Amino acid sequence: MTSEDFEEFPKKNEKMIKKQTFNILIITIIITIGIAVYFAGAHIANLNSNQISQEQFENEIAKLELKILEKQLPTEQPNTPVKISIDNDPIIGKLNAPITIIEFSDFQCPFCARFHIETLPLIMNEYINDGQVKLVFRDFPIQSIHPNALPASVAAECANEQGKFKEMHDMLFENQSEWNNQNIDNVIITFNQYGIKIGVEEEKFNSCLKDGKYIQEIQKDLEDGRTYGVSGTPGFFVGNDEIGFVELKGAQPFENFKKVIDNQLEN
Repeated sequence: MTSEDFEEFPKKNEKMIKKQTFNILIITIIITIGIAVYFAGAHIANLNSNQISQEQFENEIAKLELKILEKQLPTEQPNTPVKISIDNDPIIGKLNAPITIIEFSDFQCPFCARFHIETLPLIMNEYINDGQVKLVFRDFPIQSIHPNALPASVAAECANEQGKFKEMHDMLFENQSEWNNQNIDNVIITFNQYGIKIGVEEEKFNSCLKDGKYIQEIQKDLEDGRTYGVSGTPGFFVGNDEIGFVELKGAQPFENFKKVIDNQLEN
């Protein structure tokens, strides 16, 4: 994977990949993987059956989807400061931190999960915990490929209402594989269970989630993101109102964030 991994937002009149081309790619890569595994004899030799399990098959398909999406990534990163609104969205860190990272994110996006599990903890340790940086989380659910992204955003907003955004945020990303493919009824039950685990007031949270209380707020984030030129997730803007914000696309490694943050802190 490259440092610019992100999932693109499909345009209304265009498909991300033509269906026929996608199917051909999937079949070709599956055959290639099958041949490689056959000759490598890796984990297959340890199975009691000659068939690959459904879980293994789905994992391989997920990997292929990420590789296909990766091929569509832009190669250049814009570096001209721009003005970006933080709106009234959830904040991780101290409110008076001099530098802000505004993230447009999708809870069902695997690249977003990678950032929040691998990179954000490093940013927390070096910049957020000591008050130099805060992160503003703005929702950008790509419903066309992530049908559970919107209810996940609602769950996070409902948890934020009770001061538990970071806890729900972590729960959703760390358990993404659990709820990723659930139907809407089951995913609501799962999110309710997450709410109980993080200690929200259950009745209030459940009512907020079932009523879709924050759907309009989430839609506003999505529209703002489009206005700012966000084309996929995760998308970041680093800076403040005085010096402007520099854009970073995709699940960048910590070193790339550090370079931008240190430069912004010096201004």
